[in-house]
Parts: sequence; C-alpha cells; structure tokens
Amino acid sequence: MAISKARKEELVALYADLIERSDAIFVSKYAGMTVKQMEELRGKVREANGSMHVTKNTLLTHALKAADMPVPEELLSGQITATFSLGEAPGLAKMLKDYAKGDDIFEVNGAIFGTQILDEKGVESLSKMPSMDEVRGTLVGMLSGKSITGKLVRLFATPAQDTVSILNNSVNQVVNVLNAHATSESGE
Repeated sequence: MAISKARKEELVALYADLIERSDAIFVSKYAGMTVKQMEELRGKVREANGSMHVTKNTLLTHALKAADMPVPEELLSGQITATFSLGEAPGLAKMLKDYAKGDDIFEVNGAIFGTQILDEKGVESLSKMPSMDEVRGTLVGMLSGKSITGKLVRLFATPAQDTVSILNNSVNQVVNVLNAHATSESGE
C-alpha cells in the first residue's frame, strides 16, 4: 500500500529522532509473526529501554544518510524491524537474542553500533558485554583496593578480555604515578 509524501516525511523525522537518541539500532527479520507476538516483543523491548518499529527500508535509509550514519544495505531488505536502543545497548541486544533463540520467525541480523555495522556475531558479542552498572561496580571495587581479579575475568569473559587488561594496567599506572609523586614529595 502506497503512503503519502507527508506520511513518508513524518516517518523519516521519527526515524531521525530515534537515531539521534540511540546508542545502537538492531535490524531484525520478523516474517510470519502474529500481531500478538509482535506486541509481546514490543513490550519486552520497551522494558529493555528500546523502541521497535516495522520500517520502510528506503525511509530508514534516508534517515540514516541524513544523520551521517552507515547504511547496512545488506541488512535492509525484506520485512524488517529497527529496534532503537534508548538505554544500554548490551541489555537490549541480550533481550533480542534471547527472544530470537526459540523462534524461527524472528531473527536479529545485525546492528549499527555507533558508526560500526555489526553482523549477527557482533550483536552476539555485544549482548555478552557487561552493563554500565557492572562496569561501575568493578571500577569502584578496583579503586577501593579489593581483590576482584577473579570476578573481573568472569564478568568480562571472552568478548572483552582486553578491557580487563586495560583497566588493570590503568589502575596500576595511576598507583605508580601517585607513589612516585608521594616519594618525591617526602624526599624534598
């Protein structure tokens, strides 16, 4: 069914607003979902601080280009939903991947995360990242001097092993600088 030019402009404006407020945009195929299933999924997306829309691919492409975002043309074909992450992207990615696990009619094909286009494996990795609350807790634990190395390894697991090393090295560098400063102060 054709839509009016005014409605197209409305949709592009809506997509542009959501793109501006989003950390990530997940692209999924949904062919065969019932209205009830779609409403259930939209409710779960809202709970995960997201907004899901069945999109017109050409209009979403226009909005992405207008926002100077990459356009994942290989993902924008057929019946798709665009799910905009209005909070933490890893939590929404996990919810979408979990929903898709037991379902043949809904699949997460990829995402735009910042300026990067992620494939299905990239979305899987993103879904395994810790939440900001977990990262903050880890940093507070590190700064308070508690030994949490074992927890860090479990928390960040395979997708972010480098992050653990960077955080540990950064804390060690800060301690070394403070120690050197304290030593030079006491020596004078």
